Amino acid sequence: MKVCVIGAGVIGCATAYELARQGHDVHLLDAAQAPGLGTSYANGAQLSYSYVEPFASSATLRALPKLLLSRGSAVRFYPRWDWRQWVWGLQFLRACSARQSLRGTAQLLQLAQASRLALAQWMQEEAWSFGFEENGKLVLCPTPQALRQQQRQVAVQAAMGCRQEVLSLRECLDKEPALQAAPGLPWAGGVWTRDECIADPHRLCLDLVASLRQRGGTVSLGVQAHSFTRHAGRVSAVVTNQGEIAADAFVLATGPSAGPLAARLGIHLPIHPIKGYSITVPFEGGVVRPRASVTDLGRKTVFAPLGAHLRVAAMAEVGATGLDVPADRVRTMVDAVAATYPGVCDLSAPATWAGLRPATPTSVPVVGRWRGSNVYLNVGHGALGLTLAAGSAVALSQQMQSAQTA
Repeated sequence: MKVCVIGAGVIGCATAYELARQGHDVHLLDAAQAPGLGTSYANGAQLSYSYVEPFASSATLRALPKLLLSRGSAVRFYPRWDWRQWVWGLQFLRACSARQSLRGTAQLLQLAQASRLALAQWMQEEAWSFGFEENGKLVLCPTPQALRQQQRQVAVQAAMGCRQEVLSLRECLDKEPALQAAPGLPWAGGVWTRDECIADPHRLCLDLVASLRQRGGTVSLGVQAHSFTRHAGRVSAVVTNQGEIAADAFVLATGPSAGPLAARLGIHLPIHPIKGYSITVPFEGGVVRPRASVTDLGRKTVFAPLGAHLRVAAMAEVGATGLDVPADRVRTMVDAVAATYPGVCDLSAPATWAGLRPATPTSVPVVGRWRGSNVYLNVGHGALGLTLAAGSAVALSQQMQSAQTA
C-alpha cells in the first residue's frame, strides 16, 4: 500500500521507517529542508521509558498556583484570545485527578515499554550511530516531601513492571560521582532507574530517513502540506506547495502544527504547544564527566551527557508560540549547569534551542486510525516524543495492517 507520512520529526521518521519495514511504499514529506529540525532537533535527549507520569496530576494541581505566580518558575502560562487554548486548559484541569493520572501512567508505560523493544529490534537490524547509550537515569528530589512523593510513584509503577530504586543522597552521589562537587548538595535523595537511555534525537531522525531510503521510501523536503482532496468519501491526495501527492493512506505526524492541518479534515485535535528550551555545552578537559542522565525536580531541569557535550533542557511555557530563546532562559540553564556540575562544562558559548512540544491534556498521545477512514494520526507526544516514537510507529503500523485485512 502507498502511504504518505506528513511530518519528518522523530515521530514521522519512525512511522515512515516502520511502515517501509513492513513492506509499504512510503512517501515522507516535511516543510523543512532536512529531517528533525523542529521539536526533535535538540530536545532533552532522554529515553525515559520508566519516567512517563503525566504532567496533569493531583500534585501538579496543588502546585499550580505557585508555579504560575512565581517569577522564576519553570512553568509559565501565556493566555491568548483563542478558545482552543481555554478548552485545552479546562481539559488539563479535569485530567489533574489521581484516577486519570494513574490511567495515563499505565497507558504511557505500556507504550514506552513497547517503544524500548521496538527500538532495540531496529538497532539490531540497522547500522545506526545516533549516540544511543544505556546509562541509567537519576531523578533528584529537593526535599524529603518530594522524595516521599517519588516513593509513592515508584510503588505504583512497580506494580506495572518498572524496576526503580529509591536512594539516599549518599547513594545518589555514589551512582553519579560528578554531582559530588555541587555546592550544598541540595537534594534529599532520588530515584535510580538502571535501564534508562540517552540518544541524540536529530541524529536518530537522520538515521531513520537514511534507512527509509534504503528500503525504497521517498523523502520530499521543503514540501508544505496545505489541504487534502477527496474522492468517493476518502482522502485521495494531500495538496502541497509543490502539487498533489496521491496515496492509499495518510499519516499526520506534524507535531505542534498538526491541529490546523487536521482541521482541514474536520478533525479537532486536543493538542496545545508547550514551549521548552535547551542548551548544549562542551565538557572541559580533565574533569569527571557525568555518566548518567539526571533530572533535577527542584529545578525542573534535565541533563543528558551526549558524547563530548552535555544537553540541558528545561521550562514549560503553555501557549507560547515563537521559537525565540530569551536570555533569561539561557541564564537559568547555564546557572543550573554551574550549580549541578561546577567546573565540568565550558559555559562561555552555549548552543541554544527552543521547541514547541505538542501536548495533549492527559499527556497520552493520539495514535491510530481516524474513524474508519484512510487517515491515521500520530501526534500529541509532548515531551516524550523521543521516548515513545518507536512504540507509536509500531502501534500505528499494526492498526494499518488490521485495517487492510478487515
